[in-house]
Amino acid sequence: MKALDTELIPPFYATTWRWITPVVSGAALGAIVLAIPSVREFFQLEGLRWLHIFLFAFLGTGAVTPLMVWIGHRWNLVDIPADRRIHVTPTPRLGGLALYAGFVGSILLNSIVPDWMVAILVAGSLLLIIGVLDDIRELPSAVKLIGQLLAAGLVVASGKVLTLFPAGVLGDAANILLTFLWIVGVTNAFNFFDGMDGLATGLAVLMAGFMGVVAFETNQAWLGWLAIAMIGAGLGFLPYNFRGTRPAVIFLGDGGSTFIGFTLACLAVKGNWADSSPIVSFSNPLLIFGVLIYDMIHITVERVITGKVKSVREWLDYVGKDHLHHRLERALGSRQASVTMIFLFTICLGLAALALRHAGAMEAVLLLIQAGLIAAMITVLEISGRRR
Repeated sequence: MKALDTELIPPFYATTWRWITPVVSGAALGAIVLAIPSVREFFQLEGLRWLHIFLFAFLGTGAVTPLMVWIGHRWNLVDIPADRRIHVTPTPRLGGLALYAGFVGSILLNSIVPDWMVAILVAGSLLLIIGVLDDIRELPSAVKLIGQLLAAGLVVASGKVLTLFPAGVLGDAANILLTFLWIVGVTNAFNFFDGMDGLATGLAVLMAGFMGVVAFETNQAWLGWLAIAMIGAGLGFLPYNFRGTRPAVIFLGDGGSTFIGFTLACLAVKGNWADSSPIVSFSNPLLIFGVLIYDMIHITVERVITGKVKSVREWLDYVGKDHLHHRLERALGSRQASVTMIFLFTICLGLAALALRHAGAMEAVLLLIQAGLIAAMITVLEISGRRR
């Protein structure tokens, strides 16, 4: 990695203790107070466990993130601007560690670790480590894929498997294969969206929010609490990663984006999203994660048709500015407008997912058609912008 120009380091973080601001100190103090057993018990007795989970994840992540910014600059663990990068200043890529600390700290403090969550945490931690190593020194794509398959395998081996197909030898095999494709696919798709300030973090908050609503509606409190922890951690990180027209001071990095994508994908596998039928249950997370799936299909088809990739290895190694946020930026002329459009797209699909849970067969089909039409409208907008 080339030497870092110290003039590009935000002066605020250049000195050892400058990152300790009143806001950071207040966040750290708040997290410490929330960790006191009597305080935690008070929230639980008052029926506010969800609020305690949210506040600790929010304050914990908010307090740790500036430390990661300082460490990133101090140890030169930064993302250097390049032709295929859209940022203009060296930016630390250790934000995933801060979000991980807030999320995991919150669920451990509140003892939200049911048996089925242990495998997800262990596997997610593995991907976090691999991602951070990739952020420090780029790893071969094959190594990262093997790590994702191993992580997905740990989850499948623990009994978390999609149940779209009926039980039986072929049905069970199909369900296991579909689970692998879902977890690895969503993990990579989410990682692809960590390309503009605030985009991946904002998507994590929105997707976890919709999953949380359904979880509480279906009396899956544990799942809802995990979603709230992700929302709190995401919102605690967002002010450092999304600053309007000013550049982000830290990125999630591959460690953060793969951990978030993997965790959300696994929660979708675990959740019971509808009581009416397996198709409706599967379609619910399909809509919540719809923007990721749409982009993954779009770039895959386009790259194959245009000859940009001719093998799975080339697809894994390919890096380009052809993702949804890049395409919308060209169409709308603004990164902020692109991020906003994707958030609105996600909200539309999420609301359709909430309605789908209570829908009959015919209504479910109409909602899915509506989601497809929204995606088609986005495609028309992209093509129009590209031609201009």
